[in-house]
Amino acid sequence: MDMYKSLKEVAWEANMEIPQRNLAIYTWGNVSAYDEQRAVFAIKPSGVPYDQLKAEHIVVVDLEGNIVDGSLRPSSDMKTHMVLYRTFKGIGGITHTHSPYAVSWAQACRSIPVFGTTHADHSHLSIPCTPLLDKKGVEGDYEEETGKLIVKTFNTIPYQEQPMVLVAGHGPFAWGKNATGSVYNAAVLEEVAKMALFTLTINPEAKSLPEHIVNKHYQRKHGPNAYYGQK
Repeated sequence: MDMYKSLKEVAWEANMEIPQRNLAIYTWGNVSAYDEQRAVFAIKPSGVPYDQLKAEHIVVVDLEGNIVDGSLRPSSDMKTHMVLYRTFKGIGGITHTHSPYAVSWAQACRSIPVFGTTHADHSHLSIPCTPLLDKKGVEGDYEEETGKLIVKTFNTIPYQEQPMVLVAGHGPFAWGKNATGSVYNAAVLEEVAKMALFTLTINPEAKSLPEHIVNKHYQRKHGPNAYYGQK
């Protein structure tokens, strides 16, 4: 019996949401699912198209990057996921996509301000964009250095309150309590990025939403006295 069967199925189902939600095409993007007790995560194999991907193709690796289950090579972004799982305690899933609106902001090397309540409903913080990775980082262990760059960017940002980031010149990463939650945050990021672009197109002088409105919308969904949704 495959001891990682359930974990691989969770990762596979989450990966299949990427094309379903138009977050990437062909082989672009990947999702991983983390098993905290075993300290391993399941991730999409490198270069396998979504329409050919099966649960048994999913690769399981440990937090040192060693393959513990699977015959295929893991995603080339595996070490970025590895660094985030090591550092961001409590997350259970990570999604990386090449969704066009989020990538556009990343390529412009710009963070996404909180322009409206749609953004504020999910985070009261801007979606940060990292600096460009320097030449030393690119020529070294590129994917691991990308993870370290994200961690450094969040040195003063609570990753639990802002589960999304843009890697400059590259694209978005999002995380969540589980793999499905990370895909949800990636989809939200893409929609927020689209709305922010339209906002600046209509009004290039647009400013961030006032703090009292931002906090109201964030707290009503995430605060100690949240009242959004059903109990």
